Amino acid sequence: MGDLEGKIAVVLGAGTVGDEIGNGRATALLMAQHGATVICVDRDGGLAERTAEMVSRDGGRAESLAIDATDEGQVRDLIAEVVDKYGRIDVLDNNIGIAVVGGVTQLSESDWDRVIATNLKTAINGMKYVIPAMLEQGSGSIINVSSLAAIRWSGVPYAAYYSTKAALSHLSRTTAVEHAAAGIRVNSVLPGLIKTPMVANTTGMTDAYGSSDVESMWEERSKQVPMKRMGEPWDVAEAVVFLASDRSKFVNGVDLVVDGGMSVKVN
Repeated sequence: MGDLEGKIAVVLGAGTVGDEIGNGRATALLMAQHGATVICVDRDGGLAERTAEMVSRDGGRAESLAIDATDEGQVRDLIAEVVDKYGRIDVLDNNIGIAVVGGVTQLSESDWDRVIATNLKTAINGMKYVIPAMLEQGSGSIINVSSLAAIRWSGVPYAAYYSTKAALSHLSRTTAVEHAAAGIRVNSVLPGLIKTPMVANTTGMTDAYGSSDVESMWEERSKQVPMKRMGEPWDVAEAVVFLASDRSKFVNGVDLVVDGGMSVKVN
């Protein structure tokens, strides 16, 4: 522990309903356990505050802020506020994402636009305003939470999700090269089938698996994974913390797949 001691970390999408654990909340908690001061950001201020409370309860340092990260001005002001208060931002974790079931022939234009704004624009906004701060300090680590869906079919027809995650992964790679000489690293984490509240609450997801309820869907998803079980949000959080820390100081522009072997599965 202590891999992030003294670092200031911003987690976009740090909220999860109630006391449940999603990827963002798990990451905020684990970053704090490793010594970071964590800025927990979510569109729902109550959910962000709950994450910060959980961090504090465990003895960590955190605060919460509520913004709509699809709004460039709100992200700009958020980054400025954190830099003004702490003097730096060492880590940015872009964890905001939604899925809408529907292939290219079923997806509505409004759903397409909503997924693009939520999954891609939020990450672009975050990088746009945190990179100047990191350039000023001469270092920084950005982690974009993409998905296995960026590189392969996952069993569900959701064209907007596939598209945004593929775009996010490649944007991460190119941005990594652009700013590498300045000491800024940009990497992606590609979770496979993870048991999260977001998946459980995605409309149409159980139907896509031919399941009558969430528990049946979990069983079907677990069968897809070579390890015969889904991952947990903590598995994603561990990957993010590694990429945020100096243990990965020579790791840049990678897609770190966290999927129990699903990406190399033949069928």
